[in-house]
Amino acid sequence: MILDRFRLDSKVAIVTGASAGIGRASALAFAEMGAHVVCAARTPERLEQTAGQICKLGVRALAIPCDVNVPAQLENVVAQAVKEFGRIDIVVNNAGGTPPTPALDLGLSDFEAAFHFNVGSAFLLTRLSVPHMIKDGGTGAVVNITSAMSHLVDSCFVAYGTAKAGLAHMTRMLAYEFAPRVRVNAVAAGATETDALLPFLQASGELRKQMEALTPMARLGTPEDIALAVLYLASPASSWVTGKIFEIDGGTIASNWPIKIPTGI
Repeated sequence: MILDRFRLDSKVAIVTGASAGIGRASALAFAEMGAHVVCAARTPERLEQTAGQICKLGVRALAIPCDVNVPAQLENVVAQAVKEFGRIDIVVNNAGGTPPTPALDLGLSDFEAAFHFNVGSAFLLTRLSVPHMIKDGGTGAVVNITSAMSHLVDSCFVAYGTAKAGLAHMTRMLAYEFAPRVRVNAVAAGATETDALLPFLQASGELRKQMEALTPMARLGTPEDIALAVLYLASPASSWVTGKIFEIDGGTIASNWPIKIPTGI
């Protein structure tokens, strides 16, 4: 049956930022399709909640507190995954983000930190995991979560957008280098109702209306909208897809962020 190609029975997936939002939704999607999931995030309590939900789906979960900005903690995630499950098949580099800041207020260290958080951490986790994927003739899949702002433009997103653009092109470069053993793809997510956006939406109902009005599909994305694309790219259903950036954004062709921050220009 064609839907069987979405199954991930006995596969082992590492998901960063798995305690909430897109990471949590992706982890649960993998579990529903039969994968064991290594959940990494900075908040232990919420991480354990995600792991508990995964176990209710009949698979195993390993919750590992981790700040992806710290290389030693990423190394520990990989080591613990291999110790617990003996393999790694899927990596989802979801953790990331940088707040909007006018370029003239952005220090060089802040700009570099955006790259470390959004690009460097994804590179390191991928580099650490791939040898385990290809061990004994195996294969694997990496899915990076980038952003619509990697190819759209707006004020105050120079650090975030440029870093996410770097993540997108790193996806293409690694896909070429690792083919055909390991597929590497990305999802360029549009405005999605995650913990990063919800405080703004809850503070102003008008903001939601403005963003929806600027989105062709007339609504914001949900974590599950993104997780469905992640599942496709991580599963055998996409076995002939690598080096691609899937734009899951409600059809946006321009930024739908309506808050204008003074830029000093």
